[in-house]
Amino acid sequence: MTVAQPTGDELVEMLAALANPLRLRIMAKLAEGRDYVSHLAREIGVSRPLLHMHLQRLEAAGLITGSFELSDDGKAMKYYEVAEFDLHLTAAALVAAAQTLTSSEPTTGPAPKERSR
Repeated sequence: MTVAQPTGDELVEMLAALANPLRLRIMAKLAEGRDYVSHLAREIGVSRPLLHMHLQRLEAAGLITGSFELSDDGKAMKYYEVAEFDLHLTAAALVAAAQTLTSSEPTTGPAPKERSR
């Protein structure tokens, strides 16, 4: 299966999602195999609410996918796994991605600081 190269906007979102050390650790853990939220939180050593926030960012960037399954005792459990993606960051790939950008403004990050007079 061939995975299409991301557009410029998709690449920016993917790189921004991966630019966080905790999200990189989550990706590394999920690369070992799919896992459910509570177990993954224990394995990484973070709270479930914090983990959910990071999982949402990774899922929005298309790096992971989540699906609900019922446990043997009837609880709904959300499992996450790494999505199919293939990033090759070469100069040519960056040029191609830049040509498809729809916005030149960053979508995340701190607001510019105002100068005091």
